[in-house]
Amino acid sequence: MNPAASQLQTTYITPQSPNEVVELLQITDTHLFADKEADLLGILPWYSGKAVVAAILEDVLDKQTPVADFILSTGDLSQDRTSESYYHFCELMAELPSPVFWLPGNHDSGAVMQAALTKAGISHAKHLICGQWQVLLLDTHIADKTYGELDAEQLALIACAIESYPKHHLLLAVHHQALPVGCAWLDQHDLRNSHEMQAILQRHQAAKVVLCGHVHQGFDQQVDGVRYLASPATCFQFKPLSDEFALDSKEPGWRAISLYPDGRLSTQVWRLPPNSFVPDFSATGY
Repeated sequence: MNPAASQLQTTYITPQSPNEVVELLQITDTHLFADKEADLLGILPWYSGKAVVAAILEDVLDKQTPVADFILSTGDLSQDRTSESYYHFCELMAELPSPVFWLPGNHDSGAVMQAALTKAGISHAKHLICGQWQVLLLDTHIADKTYGELDAEQLALIACAIESYPKHHLLLAVHHQALPVGCAWLDQHDLRNSHEMQAILQRHQAAKVVLCGHVHQGFDQQVDGVRYLASPATCFQFKPLSDEFALDSKEPGWRAISLYPDGRLSTQVWRLPPNSFVPDFSATGY
């Protein structure tokens, strides 16, 4: 193994599937407040988040979905950056039977969230090995900016992961979208230097996936051998293909992903039942 692997501080997870299929869930953009009764664009994020967790548990009990090997929360856990909001996130995640790993979004405070989540026993590990896959959680957050960027250290971690585990398939988890999703107002708040990330990914001969939050909608596209995925938020949704800010009528949701040892993946977006949570469609921003 390349000595540089020590920089990754790797956490090893054994797949529960006997065929080494890695099962994971993406739960993203919970936008929680210190006040559980706080409203955001017509939706109470605590209650929509709680409904998503309940639906996941119901699907597991009904065996519609397998128990996840782990959960990825891809940023904007909080809306108001308070310790209390992160403790609420921990309360939600404690109901699920799988370990949770996280990264910050543009609405988060990295220092506050790490302190709160660590206190609650949620790992801050950022490099996972599970079966034939490695997962790298990257920080694209820039203080006081809505758009994102990967600094030199984060880019170096991608190169390190590829060099250290050249035969493992790679899933990168980020907050900001690395490809345009077709919303003009939202795509100006993307991952500004995604081209640098993409150039590094082209060195890797195994399968490559980039999973993001931020866009509050489902997205699935393959470009230059890389699969790009995004998931609905657990609260309000942004209307796809809208040049101006607009909310969508689709319900809060999450994404389930199965990663196969040969590099294939299967994935499905799940949502709450219709009219479970209806946002304020007159909103022009937040």
